[in-house]
Amino acid sequence: MHTFWIILFALVACFWLYYGLRNLIGLLYLPWLSKFAALETPNPPRVSLIFAARDEQEKLPVAIRTLATISYPNLEIIAVDDRSTDRTSTILDEAAHMDSRFRVLHVKELPDGWLGKPHALQKAYGASTGEWLLFTDADVRFSTDALSRAMNLALTRGLDHLTLFGDVDRDGFWETILLTFFGLAMHLANESHSVSNPNSRAYLGIGAFQLVRRSAYEAVGTHKRLAMEVVDDMKLGKILKLGGHRSCVGVAVGFVAVRWQSGFGNLIRGVTKNFFAALNYSVPFAAAAIMGVLLTNFAPFVAVIFGHGWVRILAGVSVAIALLFHVFVDLGAKISPLYALTHPIGALIFCWMVLRSMIVTLRQGGVVWRDTFYKLADLKKGVV
Repeated sequence: MHTFWIILFALVACFWLYYGLRNLIGLLYLPWLSKFAALETPNPPRVSLIFAARDEQEKLPVAIRTLATISYPNLEIIAVDDRSTDRTSTILDEAAHMDSRFRVLHVKELPDGWLGKPHALQKAYGASTGEWLLFTDADVRFSTDALSRAMNLALTRGLDHLTLFGDVDRDGFWETILLTFFGLAMHLANESHSVSNPNSRAYLGIGAFQLVRRSAYEAVGTHKRLAMEVVDDMKLGKILKLGGHRSCVGVAVGFVAVRWQSGFGNLIRGVTKNFFAALNYSVPFAAAAIMGVLLTNFAPFVAVIFGHGWVRILAGVSVAIALLFHVFVDLGAKISPLYALTHPIGALIFCWMVLRSMIVTLRQGGVVWRDTFYKLADLKKGVV
């Protein structure tokens, strides 16, 4: 039995020594928006900033105020009111009245075969005129020069798709634990540094900021390909990258910000529709994901305390690299590196979120998104 544990923790240590360190070093090569100046050209490419809003009256006004300050000279903003029942429609119409760059589309009914958000984004695309499309969310806040810097990055590197990690507002100890581990897991699971490698199949799409060349977007089939995708932002990155287009992940800390969910409980509930969807609604995939996270991010911490001999040594190697990775993510997000010590707690919470997402989705027979129920059978057919 002792030999079994030695072999197990040797495998876990190999994971962190090869995969963990490779991804940690890769983070050093991600482009930071702060390193790119605002685009300076007399005739910049036209950009259509697109977002869908449904019952967003609380967060929308703050986000719209930042959109109004964007300095990019050749910009149109297209917002889609997706069947809102609160003041969202009025807020958007008022914004359009104040800013000539702003247009609003109103969706009253959702056609069969579509989720609300992909349908709204498809409608906005149909009304857009930009050479580039910036897909974002209704609660995202932009600095004045964020778009101009992002365009400079995209054009300098000859990209077709640029997605950015920005600031995620948090409030309190438990939200910070969850968000820091989630950020770490995103980098590890998706190999963010490899997305720009055309020989890698790694891809990523972050809903807060996806800048896409129009010709590339049309070549992969637009949001019609993603009509029933709950994680449409991630899958947009997938179809662009695997479609042979040049994609890249960057860091926009200080330039793009969002309040994802308010409160620890809302954070957990907010991803109920997402986590099982990201695993293609597969129970074996979900079980494997939970087991993998527990073995690589929780078990080594237990073994360091209770293990002996080689088990403790091998677990210690894993813990050291995991903590170093966590520290790096914390510093990048301007969070105290002491939160790295919460790594195993974050792993347990993350596993619970995956398990909860699977159980709720299976029990409901589908997902509820913005007060609309979508059947699991239909969602599975739409997986990209």
